Amino acid sequence: HWPRPLPDRSPTPTPTPTPTPTPAPTPDSSPTAGGRAGVGPTRLLLRPFPPPRPPFSPSRVSPPFRHSNRRLKHIYSLLPRSDHGKAGSRNKKCQETSTISTPVCSNEDNYLHCQRVVKNWAESSRESGQDRDKLNLKDLLFFLHVPRTGGRTYFHCFLRKLYTSAQECPRSYDKLRFDPSKPNCRLVVSHDDYSLISKLPEDRSSVVTILRNPLDRVFSTYEFSVEVAARFLVHPNLTSAKQMSSRIRPKSRGVSTLDVWPWKYLVPWMREDLFVRRDARKLGKLRRMNEITDPYNMENMVMPLHDFINDPLAHEIVHNGATFQVAGLTNNSYLPEAHEVRECVRKHPTLGRAVLEVAKSRLDQMLYVGLTEDHKKSARLFVNMVGARVLSQSEALSSSDVQAEASRKTELSSSFPESETGEPDQIQSSNYSQLGTEVSSPTDATSVEANMTVEKLMGAYEECISSLRKSQSTRRSMSLKRIAPANFSKEARLLVPETVLQQIISLNSLDMELYRHAESIFLQQEHHSLKGRGAFMAQQQQKMINTEHESSWNNLYNGYSSGKVFLLTTTLTICLILFVITKRRRTSKLKV
Repeated sequence: HWPRPLPDRSPTPTPTPTPTPTPAPTPDSSPTAGGRAGVGPTRLLLRPFPPPRPPFSPSRVSPPFRHSNRRLKHIYSLLPRSDHGKAGSRNKKCQETSTISTPVCSNEDNYLHCQRVVKNWAESSRESGQDRDKLNLKDLLFFLHVPRTGGRTYFHCFLRKLYTSAQECPRSYDKLRFDPSKPNCRLVVSHDDYSLISKLPEDRSSVVTILRNPLDRVFSTYEFSVEVAARFLVHPNLTSAKQMSSRIRPKSRGVSTLDVWPWKYLVPWMREDLFVRRDARKLGKLRRMNEITDPYNMENMVMPLHDFINDPLAHEIVHNGATFQVAGLTNNSYLPEAHEVRECVRKHPTLGRAVLEVAKSRLDQMLYVGLTEDHKKSARLFVNMVGARVLSQSEALSSSDVQAEASRKTELSSSFPESETGEPDQIQSSNYSQLGTEVSSPTDATSVEANMTVEKLMGAYEECISSLRKSQSTRRSMSLKRIAPANFSKEARLLVPETVLQQIISLNSLDMELYRHAESIFLQQEHHSLKGRGAFMAQQQQKMINTEHESSWNNLYNGYSSGKVFLLTTTLTICLILFVITKRRRTSKLKV
């Protein structure tokens, strides 16, 4: 086990020790600080024990770590930390002990302060979302992608067939680099949390998202972190992998997985762990494994799952991640008060109820909420609730708008230079393709089929998801070969001890409740969709009946008109013949 964080060794003021009776020195006294044996009285310089470095997550006890202290400092440097020095200024009742100079504040006062902070944030969040109209698709669609919920499938197989690349808002994942006031910017797909709404025109934005069972999402997060990190094992050492990544990423036209939240934290952490374990195996400190009974507990090859879920980084990013992302309180938030609110919830878990209620209200206001587990139903609902409205909205675009989109598409394509490498961690696509396997270039799938319908969209989705799953499976198997015999699967998850599963559920209690709320929303969406579909079918049938009646009347009218014309023509012909005959008879009589 590697040591805990080193304490802060900065010089601290030495308090004046209280005079205490000093025993007379004896000839055999051992040397001490301030004097030697037999030479004057022995004086001990009392120095308070230096304060320990604050743990990463104040609300939880850090588990034993298995890595170097240098690596821990690196992990600490990646994430923002609260300013512990301000505790004394905020709390007048803080006091110092006689031996430790760190302020020790009353838990009750700290709780009251956190309660006010969370309450103020919750009230402002509810007020900002009260007037949102969830029934109508606005000009701008924000797809809030919760990691490991299948959002990439929706992006490639649905949204890219509904929106052109010119209609995608160009942006990176960490900095907003687009002007949402531009009329052609109609789609935002991002791992950013709900706070991104503060950067968008709220009255013109609709939000959709997908949620997943928290237990499966934690498993998938662990597996994907290991999978992506294992791709770097092609390098001889960690230094080489880092240098190659730093050279390649600036030259790429796309977005690397290492630039995307939360993988920019999880993947480097897991990557360094894999290199440490590989080096230990080479040195003989860890034995190789030929047979495995639990792929999620292979300490010699990869960080075990139980270590992963207990790490401070997982507490900060993974656990209850969906709730904090929908609430807009991740460590990637645009809200200035997000960090303080999040830290208060970590210290006082009972305050998490307020965050959960805000997240629930946000889901209630969304245009669509899907479930990863009900894949086919979710896809069909997405087509009916979102796809149909996007197609209807697209039909309303004028020809000038289409021409403007075409010109902007050309401009965007020219702004991304071709990639010069096949680095395994580098993604060859713009905007949102960083999690892919074999990703197409930005010029692919940039135009929407002119006669796209709901049924055609669903058929195209089935073909797309089949090929996408094959490519994902191929890339996954290639990555895991580097840490064989590790192999993650649904069957292997059944081998994980029940205690670990219960711990994951306990650590994600907020996400569990949010997921149950999403299930109820999903049932309501199904009901409204069936009801709307019934009304739509009735409307279509009525249209067909009306069309048939109109056609019958038209046919009758056309038939009547044709008969009338024929009769008139015949009559005129007969009259003309009779006129000619009569005229000839008169002429013949005159001759006679």
